[in-house]
Amino acid sequence: MTIADATPLAVLALAHLLAAMSPGASFLVISRQALSSGRGPALAGALACGVGALPWAIAAVLGLALVLQQAQWLYAALKVLGGLYLLYLAAMVWRHAASPLVVGDASDAETPRAAFRTAFLTQIANPKVAGFFASIFVTVLPPSPPTWLIAVILINVFLIEAVWYAAVAVFFSAARPRAAYIRAKPVIERIIAGLLGLLGGKLIAAAVREVRMAGS
Repeated sequence: MTIADATPLAVLALAHLLAAMSPGASFLVISRQALSSGRGPALAGALACGVGALPWAIAAVLGLALVLQQAQWLYAALKVLGGLYLLYLAAMVWRHAASPLVVGDASDAETPRAAFRTAFLTQIANPKVAGFFASIFVTVLPPSPPTWLIAVILINVFLIEAVWYAAVAVFFSAARPRAAYIRAKPVIERIIAGLLGLLGGKLIAAAVREVRMAGS
């Protein structure tokens, strides 16, 4: 690997890490899983975030993300579906906000499989991830990147997402954060539900706005 090859990898990794670290729906989901269900399910959710980022990254590499941006109706439809899922998730969190949580009681905890599914759907529900990858790939990568470079980039995408959210899972599943969560569960859950609902509403509003602009 030459310096010319390493430079786009470093730029992509840094930009992706900063994007992953910005709070969003996946951050809210993983932190809640860690607080309510413990480290194991939250780590499964972190793994799902890595897996869930790959389809959008692959779409960007193949140019499908650019196609979505050109086909406004399809991109808008994906945003609406993603927004509806986040609204559904917000409603479920709000519904169970008042349920007490007792450490050692697994009745209200997600299994690792359920946590993986929730985190994966949350990650895949945001088509803006495709837009991010498309823009950064077009800016940084050469016109015809070699196959090995694409493979390394996809591995980096998975690792950055999975490792970052694993760190979030470990932090929020520690004793002190969990103890604080147990004491203030109804308030924390409703705040998380409200933020998820806000993100879902923003996705739907953005889709409606883009369709109106395309039709005007």
